[in-house]
Amino acid sequence: MSEKSSSSGSDDDVDPEPVHPVELGGVLSKWTNYIHGWQDRWVVLKNNTLSYYKSEDDREYGCRGSLCLSKAVITPHEFDECRFDISVNDSVWYLRAEDPEHRLQWIESIELHKVSKLHEPFLQTKGHRLREKLAEMETFRDILCRQVDTLQKYFDSCADAVSKDEFQRDRVVEEDEDEFPSTTKADGEYNHNNNGSKEKLFSPASPKAMNGIDFKGEAITFKATTAGILSTLSHSIELMVKREDSWQKRLDKELEKRRRVEDAYKSAMNELKKKSHYGGPDYEEGPNSLINEDEFFDAVEACTIHFTFTPHSHSSSLSSVELVSASDDIHRFSTQVEEMVQNHMTYSLQDVGGDANWQLVIEEGEMKVYRREVEENGIVLDPLKATHAVKGVTGHEVCHYFWDTSVRLDWETTIENFNVVETLSDYAVIVYQTHKRVWPASQRDVLYLSAIRKILATNENDPDTWLVCNFSVDHKSAPTNRCVRAKINVAMICQTLVSPPEGDKEISRDNILCKITYVANVNPGGWAPAPVLRAVAKREYPKFLKRFTSYVQEKTAGKPILF
Repeated sequence: MSEKSSSSGSDDDVDPEPVHPVELGGVLSKWTNYIHGWQDRWVVLKNNTLSYYKSEDDREYGCRGSLCLSKAVITPHEFDECRFDISVNDSVWYLRAEDPEHRLQWIESIELHKVSKLHEPFLQTKGHRLREKLAEMETFRDILCRQVDTLQKYFDSCADAVSKDEFQRDRVVEEDEDEFPSTTKADGEYNHNNNGSKEKLFSPASPKAMNGIDFKGEAITFKATTAGILSTLSHSIELMVKREDSWQKRLDKELEKRRRVEDAYKSAMNELKKKSHYGGPDYEEGPNSLINEDEFFDAVEACTIHFTFTPHSHSSSLSSVELVSASDDIHRFSTQVEEMVQNHMTYSLQDVGGDANWQLVIEEGEMKVYRREVEENGIVLDPLKATHAVKGVTGHEVCHYFWDTSVRLDWETTIENFNVVETLSDYAVIVYQTHKRVWPASQRDVLYLSAIRKILATNENDPDTWLVCNFSVDHKSAPTNRCVRAKINVAMICQTLVSPPEGDKEISRDNILCKITYVANVNPGGWAPAPVLRAVAKREYPKFLKRFTSYVQEKTAGKPILF
């Protein structure tokens, strides 16, 4: 087949090879699980299969997963312009491109792979039949070319013979009419006509001189060949018409299939809003979350129940802190610390009655937990206040263990990572910590300043007060990640009450009682159902106070009392 014919066949989709789409590879963010969230992966689209690797360098070790795209459903996300989902039966991949343009490129490439694979058998069958007809036309063309060449040679021979004959006749006319050789025929044969003139006789052109062409046979062959060409062309046109009809039918089927898929997708989305199904990024916290409040609470409860107390090997040395006033703790945040301390001493120790609108939410023995319901832009900002009385420990000891970063992980079960960003002084540090994720809520982190103070009593009958205040600040060295930054303003305020011992006995731990006031103002930094947050706070804060005070009692047992 000639190069021209091959090119024409490709333009008409005769040859199925050119419709195969090219490979595509690049970095996409893939939703892994609720712990790790979105992770960058190297994704490859090849031979109607989508595969992913941990990175481009890991391709030689094999893919971590793949999807056959023949029956895949590609769904661009309704809200996220960079995200699209690919589902095959029960398997769903959640993918995010770096921008909407790359998402469109990936979706179009995947659809092209699907279409090329779907119609490959059809193209091969139709293309094979059309190639056969084109091959026949090539054969007919070669026959016609040979016939045309043969006829052209015949016509050229005829023209040469006529020209030679005319030339000889012109020479005879010019000869002298009186010369009349009647018998000799040396230079040629002469004949005499009726008027006495002579005429030289020429032998006609010999058929052998023209290769013995059978003009009638050539004409019959030419007629048969042209008839074959017309028949082949007619059949080719018929095949193309049938192919067009077939494509139209397939297009109608695809449109109908797309309509059914869209209806099924809408129906599935409605079902998902009713069912409890966890694991995908659509089940994150936020106003568009597909999880209702009951399911959200169940998920949070299932996660927090695994936050168990695990003792660490850290140790803390108890030493007396002789800090009395703000003048003993000077740093760039001193003014803010002083304001926070004064606010807590003024308002946090106030009685919960009156117009403060504190609601008692739980009471267990000496422990009472109060709450004021506050919401801002749909975010729950409920201030919380708890009071407790613990025997055998002093306010200094309680605040020491609450403030000391070296033992933080001994009693705090919700922290995942923890580090001191900056030490401002012996009694003030800036801390960054990430909390364990409670799915479906996003993971939180906190950056805060923690300071410990001793406030001397103004009345000799009143006890001194120890206070630790933790409040959010900004710091250029703080890590940046995908966590939601929460804002806090927390205070642990402790006073030590001593009952006189019997007789001349020394004061023991049986004679001391620590009154604790714990206040917390937390902005979670993102949306979550208000009933869920309040239910979790009501349950977790009492557990925290019990766990922490028990830890302090255990650590101070048998040790000298630190007032």
